[in-house]
Formats: sequence, C-alpha cells, structure tokens
Amino acid sequence: MASFMESARRRKPVESIAAETGLDSGGGDLSRSIGLIGLVSIGVGGTIGTGIFFILSEAVPHAGPAVIVSFLIAAVVAGLTALCYAELAGAVPVSGSSYSYAYTTLGEGVAVGVGACLLLEWGVAAAATSVGWSQYVNRFLLNAFDFTLPAQLSNAPEEGGWVNLPAIVLIIMCTLLLIRGVSESARVNAAMVGIKLLVLIGFVVIGSQGFDADNMKPFFLDTGIGGIGLAASIIFFTFVGLDGVAAAGEEAKNPRRNLPLALMISLLLVTVMYVAVALVAVGAQPTGDFENQKAGLSDILEKVVGSSWPGTALAVGAIISIFSVTLVSMYGQTRILFAMSRDGMVSPVFHKVNPRTLAPVQNTLIVAVVIAILAGFIPINFLAEMTSVGTLAAFVTVSIGVIILRRRAPELRRSFKVPLYPLTPILSIAGALWIISQLRPITLYVFIGWVALALVWYALYARGHSKLADHAPSLRELDGRP
Repeated sequence: MASFMESARRRKPVESIAAETGLDSGGGDLSRSIGLIGLVSIGVGGTIGTGIFFILSEAVPHAGPAVIVSFLIAAVVAGLTALCYAELAGAVPVSGSSYSYAYTTLGEGVAVGVGACLLLEWGVAAAATSVGWSQYVNRFLLNAFDFTLPAQLSNAPEEGGWVNLPAIVLIIMCTLLLIRGVSESARVNAAMVGIKLLVLIGFVVIGSQGFDADNMKPFFLDTGIGGIGLAASIIFFTFVGLDGVAAAGEEAKNPRRNLPLALMISLLLVTVMYVAVALVAVGAQPTGDFENQKAGLSDILEKVVGSSWPGTALAVGAIISIFSVTLVSMYGQTRILFAMSRDGMVSPVFHKVNPRTLAPVQNTLIVAVVIAILAGFIPINFLAEMTSVGTLAAFVTVSIGVIILRRRAPELRRSFKVPLYPLTPILSIAGALWIISQLRPITLYVFIGWVALALVWYALYARGHSKLADHAPSLRELDGRP
C-alpha cells in the first residue's frame, strides 16, 4: 500500500469523473431531470432562509443605514466565489460539489476534509433550520388560532421539553419528497421559492409606504468601516446555500450550460432581493429600533400598517422559506455522501439508488434519521455557527481548485471561465479568509478538531477503501503525472 502522504495526494482525473457520471455518454447513476428553473430554485431556495427575516436586527446596530453597503460587500464576496463555482461546475458537473472539485485538484486527503466540511454544512444546517421551522409554526398558530403546541413537544430536553416534534415532522416531509425522486422535489421546491419571493416582494411594497428619509441619517455610524465590515461578516451567511446548485451536477440537464447560468441567476436574484429589503427596512424605522428587535421584518410591517396581520403573513413566509431550505440542505447532504461513497470514502450503502426513481433511498433515510435526532433532541445554536466555517473552508477550496485546474488541465473543456483570472479566485480566497477571521476562536478550534477527526477517518477507513487505490498507476497517467 502507498504511504499515507502518497495516498492523500492521489487526484481523481476529470476523465474518470466524466465516465462515471455519463457526462458525455448520457448514462450515469442518477437521472438528469433538473432544468434551469429547477437549478435556480435550488440556489435561491437553499440561500434565502430565515436569515433575511431577522438578520437586520443583528447587523443594523453595527452599521446603521450603511448596512446596505454591508449587503453589497457580502454579495461581492459571495459573487467571487460563485464565479469560481461556476467555472468548476461547468467543467466538472458532478454531485460531490466542492468535495469532487478538491479530489481532482488538491488530492484525496484534502477531499475527505472538504467532504467533512460539507457534511457539517448541510447536515447541521438542516437540523438548525428545522428547529427554526418549529418556532415559526408555533408563532403562526398563536397569531392565527390563539393556540401553541405544548412546550414539551416543541423543545429539546435541554430547553425544557421532551422532543421538538414539529422539527422531526419537517424532516419526515422532506424525506418523503426526496425518496419520491429529484424531479418531484425540484417542482415542490420551485413552488416554495416562488412563494417566499412573493412574501419578500410584499414586504418591499408595503414597507416602502413607511419610508422616511430622516431614518437614513446619519448614513454612517461612528463605528465607520469597522462596523460595516462586521455587519458584512454577519450578513454573509445569508448568502450560504448557492453551492446547492453545484451539488446537483449529476442531475442537471445540459449541465455545462445550466449550472454556471443557474449560479449567476441565483446570486443576482438573492442580491437584488436582499438589498431591496434592507433599503426599505432601514428607511421605515430609526436605527435604534433595530436593536433587540426579535420579530424582525414582522415588527417593521406592523408599525407601517398599524396592524398585527403582517406578523401572520411573515410567519407563513418563514414557514415556507425554512421548508425549502431544509429540503435543499438534506438534498445536498445526500448527494455529497453519494459521491463520497462512489469513491470508497464512506460505506457503499450511500451509493445505492432505487432502480425506478433513481433516488438514493437508503442514503436519504439514514441522513433523515441522523438529522431528526439532532433536530428533535439537541439544542444546536452553536453547531449552526459551525456550518458557516465549514462552508467558508469549502469556498476557499473551490477558489484554489480553479487556479490548480487551470494550470494542470488548460485544455479541459470549460463552458464558463471566471473573468479577470487569476485576480478573481485570489480575491475570493482573501474574502473568505477575512470572514473566517471574524468568527469566534472557539468556533475555529472546534472546526480544526472536526477536520482532524475526518483525517483520522481517512487513515483508518477511506484510504484503504479508495477506488483509486487499485488503479493508481493508470490514473496517474491519465492525470498527466509521472
């Protein structure tokens, strides 16, 4: 067997990925049934979640009305990364997203570490959002019917309850959709994305009636650029989710065209919506009113119209929004495991698909059970922050991968190329690292521990089960290495 370092540096040739996924032959294990609209819905659905409904109460106290600039900064950093994703997605359209990109550029060991980051991102995010869904269900029931679920059935044990039942119900509903097939899941997600966009457009239209230019003064607070930067680091995580488009690489129709295009359209839609919401919000009430404002956009609309019905409307919007985010998160989790299983990095059970629906049913059920346990019984506020650093690590890997693949495979067919290369990926890396530097030290320590566990898993299991292990010489030839 090769040494640990030799194994960790094994790289999977793009030609091998193309053959496995049926990119040029039309074969592959999964059904290519998601069109451009479905891909855009995955990008928007996985990105616009509860964050925009409440993030302003955390960001505006730091930046004031200049929070609009903070949104634009966050969008630029996310956009730079999206451009890098678009190039790799167009060149290597595969289910594994940045895990597969790392495998072809940085090697097997780094790929397992990135895979662990993605599992953390998608799995814990799904659990966290389902817990938030439970809270909004209770808010809607209270506003609409003056009724709430018993605390014992809507909170984890450490929060004074027995089990968070609504969160588990949401996981079950998402699971049923996913095992029926990706095309049906994509249609339902597209409908939910349409509704959540209508809710936010409704906020902009109604909230603009209360716009007062005096609320925009002073535009910059005494915190200056530091406050704007801090707000941008908080806001950035409302853009996380665009990589869900890349995770659909093997199920996309005409992937070389549609994946890059879907990433760009998703980013544009999300940015326009976020900036419009932020502009209306800071114009509708003074900066000081945002601090400790728990109901976010609902409070703003209630002040504008002088009625409580916006709270109910926004609760419905949040319920639909979170359902969509949870569905995309679970989808992304299963596809990462699918790709890792095919490569031998995790158990073969995650690679089995139903012959009729071509959906990885066993994979989905296992993921659902784990996420349901997290959501139903464990408070996960801290773990939610862990998803952010995992995502940023994946972003850095993708941007590095663009540079490496340009050097190693300049002849590779690319349906999209990042503009201003190599400046764009370098700025993307710098932006992600800057945001990582804004996180709490304890988050970084735990993240390092998580990646270390992934490398232990690689040493004890994945290295010996790697599908590249038995074919390393021929694959090295394909890869252009001696």
